[in-house]
Amino acid sequence: MGKRKDLTERERYAIEAYRNDKKSVREIADLLGRHYQTIYREIRRGTVEMLDSELRTYKKYCADTGQAKADLNKAEKGREPKVGNDLAFIRFVEKMILEERYSPEAVLLHIKKNGLKFKTEVCLNTLYNYVDKGLFLNVTNKHLPVKSKRKKRNMRKISKISKNNIKGRSIEDRAKEIMERNDFGHWEMDTVVGCQGGNKDCLLVLTERKTRYEYIFKIPDKSQCSVVKVLDDLERTYGAENFVKTFKTITMDNGTEFLDMIGVERSALVRDQKRTIAYYCHPYCSFERGSNENQNKMIRRHIEKGADIAVYSDEEVKRVETWMNDYPRPMFGGLSSREMLEKEIA
Repeated sequence: MGKRKDLTERERYAIEAYRNDKKSVREIADLLGRHYQTIYREIRRGTVEMLDSELRTYKKYCADTGQAKADLNKAEKGREPKVGNDLAFIRFVEKMILEERYSPEAVLLHIKKNGLKFKTEVCLNTLYNYVDKGLFLNVTNKHLPVKSKRKKRNMRKISKISKNNIKGRSIEDRAKEIMERNDFGHWEMDTVVGCQGGNKDCLLVLTERKTRYEYIFKIPDKSQCSVVKVLDDLERTYGAENFVKTFKTITMDNGTEFLDMIGVERSALVRDQKRTIAYYCHPYCSFERGSNENQNKMIRRHIEKGADIAVYSDEEVKRVETWMNDYPRPMFGGLSSREMLEKEIA
């Protein structure tokens, strides 16, 4: 059987008739022998807003509109997209996006970094356009990380002191150079919660500001005791001397789980010695922990917002951590956070 490409005008009129008969997209796809996404995209393309006899608006698929848009696209398209003749490239991109949860940019960085060869070579904008136009059978925009526009920061007056943390050391006392991310060893700490009203399990995350290296720990609750225990265990893993060198500062918000500043800073291995210096953000200023916020979005690609974190095993949580630390980062020219960390400790 030869390759079937564009829908014909006859098929478009059939789609209109089937929609008038209230048939579903999958039913129409079966009747026409087409993939359901092909029918879905055609209906979306050819749907117009109309008025009934009482001047109420309603939406309806119109075959003439669909055909007119198809003819216009064909006239403007020129040559066929290069990706159409490279099945290996299509399958690789779909695998990386669907199975590895990579963004299109990360896919292209992975290809370049590992010297993979395909017949197709495209830039990032072209790859996004291919997804927008539905040239990938199994990948649509819903499978991609949200493409958000940077919002202008609201320059409202910042409250100087958190009412529930008047003894905490303010981020205003932190060295200004830390903002530049030129020095390794400055971390941000946060918790990622699951479903409301469910189990108390949550995630404690630590993000190194320069390399974006991530630690993720599953903890039984958002208590000060659970937070300090993770840091104690981490110090034992590193050893007292290496911990002090690696975790120079930790910046966090004013959540009750972080208010034991003495416990956060006090070494579990060396008596009367500090293992780190703790700083607290201004109230309601999550942007002061921007690395945490961005990393948490990556976690949500694997553990959706509202999910019950209790159902995830420690091994599953660590797999997410590994994925994040091995993810190719555009800001590092395709290197991962792990590779950036290795540079720092070499």
